[in-house]
Amino acid sequence: MDSASSRHAAVTSELEPLSEFCKIAIVAALEREVWPLVKNWHSIRKEYDGRSLKFFEKGDVVVVCGGIGGEPARRAAEAVIALYDPALVISAGFAGALDPTFEVGQTFTARQVIDARDGSHIDWGSGNGVLISFSEVADVEQKAKLRRAYGAHAVDMEAAAVARSAEVHGVRFLACKVISDSSASSLPPLTRFASSDGKFHTLKFLAHIAVRPWLWARVQKLASDSSVAAGKLSVALAEASQAQVSEKVLTR
Repeated sequence: MDSASSRHAAVTSELEPLSEFCKIAIVAALEREVWPLVKNWHSIRKEYDGRSLKFFEKGDVVVVCGGIGGEPARRAAEAVIALYDPALVISAGFAGALDPTFEVGQTFTARQVIDARDGSHIDWGSGNGVLISFSEVADVEQKAKLRRAYGAHAVDMEAAAVARSAEVHGVRFLACKVISDSSASSLPPLTRFASSDGKFHTLKFLAHIAVRPWLWARVQKLASDSSVAAGKLSVALAEASQAQVSEKVLTR
């Protein structure tokens, strides 16, 4: 089996259940970010705090997609911690590059997560680089400002909220992200099409784009880059999950 086939197998192969304690919860924003990983997993809807969430389960790993933004991510993290009692929570998904050397499809595990709302940060003692969570999809100018102000390497919208929930509950945390847009990428106006509960209204977005042909090229590039990023992220998550499960077995 060549290396590409081996990496694809890492995404689709089942993570064998090794111990009731080896449970990992992955919190993402949208299904499309992790679809190559979870497309063949068992899915189930569960209620928590008056909300219905969809969970993907396989072996010792559960994935929940809470929606776009900090508050939906927090609610998803609280739900998965309460319902599954995981040993580790991973905030996973797309991130925009602040560091010009970061390329689309590059995955990384952040050592430090900063909340741009108040400048607070959490350092988990492992991983590389600094990830900052910002309340909007950052444009090129905002990316440059965030890099100068915080020395961060990438920006997302959810990791700080998930990290805070994990810290409150005394659960180990990782932020595993993939670059979906470079530091020089100018994205379409995505945030305005996300509702308060984190859902992205695709039809409204497409209607907006349809009458603005000057945005078509950017949307096509975004779709292409997102597809690449989702595949790379799913490989990284499968490998990270297997490594963490093995670590937990060895240390108990």
